[in-house]
Amino acid sequence: MNSTDVLRDGYGRIQEAVHAAVEGLSPEELTARIDPGANSIAWLVWHLTRVQDDHISDVAGLEQVWLTQNWADRFGLPYAKGATGFGHSSRQVGKMRIESGDLLLGYYDAVHEQTLDFLSGLEDGDLDRIVDESWTPAVTLGVRLVSVIEDDLQHAGQAAFVRGVLERREED
Repeated sequence: MNSTDVLRDGYGRIQEAVHAAVEGLSPEELTARIDPGANSIAWLVWHLTRVQDDHISDVAGLEQVWLTQNWADRFGLPYAKGATGFGHSSRQVGKMRIESGDLLLGYYDAVHEQTLDFLSGLEDGDLDRIVDESWTPAVTLGVRLVSVIEDDLQHAGQAAFVRGVLERREED
């Protein structure tokens, strides 16, 4: 196994967690908030996908899937087209509306595919390339790719937690 195989496995785990959190839920369940300040499953999955799309397209020198495949228009969200959710207020999170989980998963899977395509062209030495000099130390491609995995898995875990809370409420 080489480093690209490890990265592909990590991104595959995100995809599994995203599908597990979203599949079978109604639009109302996807946008439900467990308290007035909490993030919904839809917002969490949209946000983690936007971050992956933004960060991977940047290091790959590609356009974001959000724009090139018309996902921004399909979602029709009340956010700026370039928004990733970073810094969104509770009020902005509450404006998330979605027609179906299929829309969320379609966008995630399209970003996942672009991510895997990019990873398939990498060699171990590529991971040392500096991709962001605004940090000390400067961020390498390897560090950026792992940080996206870490951030996405945290948000996917949060979405799974919200789903669990919602399912327990239905049992009562």
